[in-house]
Formats: sequence, C-alpha cells, structure tokens
Amino acid sequence: MVVDNLDLFRSSLPPAEADAPLIVDADTVLPGTVALQCFQAIAGRNPKVVEPARDLELPELPAGHGFDAHEPFHPVSFVQGHRVPALERSDHRCIVTRRVIKVQVVAKCVQAELRGGTRGDAPYNPEKMPKVPRPPREVARQVLEIEAAAVAGLVAQLDETFDRAVERLRAAPGRVVCTGMGKSGIVMQKIAATLASTGTPSFFLHPAEAIHGDLGMIVEGDIVLAASYSGTTEELLRLVEILKRLGVPLIAMTGNSSSPIARGAEIHLPVAIDKEACPLNLAPTASTTATLALGDALAMALLEARGFTPEDFARFHPGGQLGKQLLHVREVMHAGERLPAVATRASMRDAIYEMSKKGLGITAVTDDAGKLVGVISDGDLRRLLEKDEQILHRTAGECMKPGPRTIDGDELAPAALQRMEQNRITSLFVCAADGRLEGIVHLHDLWGLELF
Repeated sequence: MVVDNLDLFRSSLPPAEADAPLIVDADTVLPGTVALQCFQAIAGRNPKVVEPARDLELPELPAGHGFDAHEPFHPVSFVQGHRVPALERSDHRCIVTRRVIKVQVVAKCVQAELRGGTRGDAPYNPEKMPKVPRPPREVARQVLEIEAAAVAGLVAQLDETFDRAVERLRAAPGRVVCTGMGKSGIVMQKIAATLASTGTPSFFLHPAEAIHGDLGMIVEGDIVLAASYSGTTEELLRLVEILKRLGVPLIAMTGNSSSPIARGAEIHLPVAIDKEACPLNLAPTASTTATLALGDALAMALLEARGFTPEDFARFHPGGQLGKQLLHVREVMHAGERLPAVATRASMRDAIYEMSKKGLGITAVTDDAGKLVGVISDGDLRRLLEKDEQILHRTAGECMKPGPRTIDGDELAPAALQRMEQNRITSLFVCAADGRLEGIVHLHDLWGLELF
C-alpha cells in the first residue's frame, strides 16, 4: 500500500480504528510529507518516539523530527529500528525490497504505552528506541556543568564537622591511611599523594588487601580516611569492623549519612550529589569528582594549619619542572674551586687569568677576611683598557667596581632570575649574612633549569 495523502489514509481505515489513523504494516510506504504529518501527531503525545533508526540511510535529518519532510520514509523500519536490508529509491518513494516483520505499529504502540499496555510479547519502551548521538561538545558541556554543580554543592554541606576532621588529622601522631574501593579507591590514592606532598604523612591501603594481611601496615597513632559514596561497600564494611576492634579512628566520606560506614565512623563528611554526570546516571562521575574535591579541601586546610611553606614544598618535590622552580640558589651556584675570586692585592694579570679559567666572564674581589668588596667583569676590563694602558700593572683592588649585587643562598632560584632581569646583569654573587663570599650564580645556570 502506498499512502499519498493523510486524509485518504484515515478514510481507508476501518471505523473501529478511526481513533488510531497511523496504523501501518511492513508493506506500507509513506512519502516524506505524509510521514512528517504522522509523526508530528505522535510527537505531540510522546516525542521520544520520534527518534531515527541508526541503520536507515536517510537524507539530512531536521532537528526534532528525525527524517526529511521531502523524502519518502518507511515508518515500520523507523519505529522498530529494524535493519532494512536494501532500499530502492524511485519516484520519491522508499520501497522495502525485503519484507520486514509484519506488525502494526506507530499509533497503537504509542497508545498502548500511554495505557501501560504492551505490543506483542514485550512492553513498548521508547527509551530503547535507537537515538541519534548528541554532538560530543554537547555531552562534554553537560558533564562539566553537572560535575561543577556537584563540587559547588559541597559548600553548603560544610559545617563544624569539617573543622573537627582537619584538627583530628593534624593532631594524629601517625600517618593518614587513605582507603576506598573501585573508583573511590583511585580517588583516595590521589588524595593520599596530595596529603603526603603537602606535609601530612599519608599512604593508600587497598581495603580488600587490608583484610588479607596488609592490615599490619596500620600502626598505633595512624588514622584512617575512607571514601564510599554508597556507604555500603562490602570490603570497607569489613575493614570498619576491624578498625573498631583495633581502636583505630576513622573519618569517612560518603553520600549517605545514614549508611553503615557513615554511622561507624568517628567523623562523617558528606559528599552527597544530585545526580551523576553519566547519561545513564550509573558510572561514578560527579560523585568521584566531589570526593576528590573534598579530599583536596582537607589537604589544603591541613597545609595552612601546619604552616607549610614553599620551602617545605620544595623539599618534597626535587624532581621535574616543579622541583626546578623550587630549587634554592645555593643548590645551583658555583662554589669552591668553580668560584672565580681574587684578593684585593692580586694583580690585574691574575684577575684576568681567573676570569678566563673559570669561564664566567667575571671575578669577585675579596678582602683578607674573605668578604666580598668588589667585582671585575669582562665589560669592566674593556672599559679600563680604553682609559689606562698600564692596567696590567695595577691591582684588582684598584680596578674593581665596588658594591656588587648579591643574593642569599637560601632564596629560590626564580628569585635570582628576577633580580638579574631587574638589574640587567648576568651574574649574582652569593654571600652569607656577614658578607663572606659563598658562591656565584650565572644566568646560564638558570637557563639550564628552564625557568624562562
């Protein structure tokens, strides 16, 4: 049957089915314009039905309808999502060349669903209809918005309990033992690493391994920080019971304050969210992000409570670009035999030799006590030669430039770079508090650290 007009299609139906004018079978072909009218009628009552089948090769699909109004369309294949083995396009009609399962669809299906009825032997479920995937950016936008809202929602859940948790962790004489199962376990591994790098000794303990021998890693004075969004994780529940018997304090982060793990903890920190960012609301996404954010909040509150400094941070981060940023000047300076220095009474010939030997284009001039009193650079030497041909017969003390720029060896390397840029120089001498020369740091030394 070919339907060219919706009104004619209605009139062709038996009177008993006048209220269901969209019943078609596998032999029915609707031109696109008629199909559009049919499916618009359905969409007004159940828009979820209007979803295209992935296996149909149709023209560009307008938003909200799932097919082109100017192309023919086979509603049986559309609604059921059956694979159409072959299609022939002729005279703007879409003809099914191989028979699809004959079944009355469309209006009856929708009406049955609205009445809670069934189609055939299985319930009609529009949610299981094939759907067009959303643009990836749209999915990403929704995920980020949901997860951002989950983190923002933690602010309203903060109260004095959080303060007690921070103080309990700070006062613990031992270590913070972080634990969790599955995705929560991965999050707790990161939290343990953050705590350890910011002044709070910490490590991760797998709850399943804990109850099979690794419980011996927990010693007197330790405190456990656990995460389970449901608060019912079996492995953690068994661990909680053992911790109670051992008298080990427990701080728990869950999304359910009435859960067994929350009730068994000394302190409970809520991480409840409205929904996961997963389109199925199943995969842990927003919940793990919220747990991670609260763990970071604990770590940063502990950092401030302990008075943790950039210098402390540097001690725990000797490697990588971060470690380079936190190096002290005395760790990169030239000292001992590599330090260019001459006494004030040394001849200029000796001063020039020292500059050439050490290869930094500069030499310090010190008094008998080893205190820095002046400097001679390549530039100074050129200017002196222009003015005085007898310079080689003079002493370093007579030719030096007094008051050279200095820096303390305990300052960070980036501070030395900043001072060089401010004064437009390439070297800084490192001196102790009493003025004694300790070393020199050159611009090339900082280039090697990639601080630029």
